[in-house]
Amino acid sequence: MTDENRVVNHRAGNEPLFGNVAHFMGFPSYEGAGCAAEAVITGVPFDLATTGRPGARLGPWAIRQASSNLLWETVRWPWEFELTSKLEVADAGDLQVPPGDASRLTEQLEQHASALLSAGKHLVTFGGDHFITLPLLRAHARSLGPLALIHFDAHTDNYRGGLYDHGTFLATALREGLILPERSVQIGIRTAYDKLHHPFTVLDALQVDKTPAAALVQTIQEITAGQLCYLSFDIDCLDPAFAPSTGTPVVGGVSTTKALEILRQLTSCRLVGMDLVEVAPATQQVDVTALAAATLVLDYLYLVAAGR
Repeated sequence: MTDENRVVNHRAGNEPLFGNVAHFMGFPSYEGAGCAAEAVITGVPFDLATTGRPGARLGPWAIRQASSNLLWETVRWPWEFELTSKLEVADAGDLQVPPGDASRLTEQLEQHASALLSAGKHLVTFGGDHFITLPLLRAHARSLGPLALIHFDAHTDNYRGGLYDHGTFLATALREGLILPERSVQIGIRTAYDKLHHPFTVLDALQVDKTPAAALVQTIQEITAGQLCYLSFDIDCLDPAFAPSTGTPVVGGVSTTKALEILRQLTSCRLVGMDLVEVAPATQQVDVTALAAATLVLDYLYLVAAGR
């Protein structure tokens, strides 16, 4: 295959980009603990914890399909190396979610994540709604100890409410000692919260908009202070102009450009896993939200690769 016809990863050079993409970016299937892949993608088609518009159960499918738009670049701009030259990635497909059983889903996802972590894999997970972060944090904390959290969102998700609620997962994680609040930071918040009793540093949407990305990244690095970091990105962190297809859109948010600019500079953070949640494609006429999600995930993978 010539360099001119070669496309990124495992996509055949003569296969059109509009063909079906069964796996994210055409990465190979994850075949179990013996698989050589260092990073493993899993989809979690679950949205029973949603309080707004439903549909995030279709998020993993939409993100994978949107990734076809990213296949033509052998080297993703502005990175200067081919991803798979430094990081092997595999796609484990979607977790088989039991319909209507949030409790069983929680157990299954935690077990799945724990098995991957025991095999030494770096987890990247597609939601689903934001509740899925709770079992993922449980698995990571059991394996690695309490973590710093880098949390992109329009909402703090530290609210009181039921256990199976995408707006309360962080309050539960805090009670269970899964995260280090003094080493955690929330980015893009633009909804009300109890500022007097909120234990996390907040870089709200207005602050993010007015501050250069490099200065924001320096703040994030100072807060996380060398701790192991888990990154959770709720797509509603982005303004609805850039990501309209989500359950609880809030205007006045972060641009895709600013979010990517921040993400790409987190090279000094000790990242151990990521999830991208709340893409609800049923509400979109074009796949702009899923494309933003796919791009964020791809740049995260480059970020992990750059650190190796």
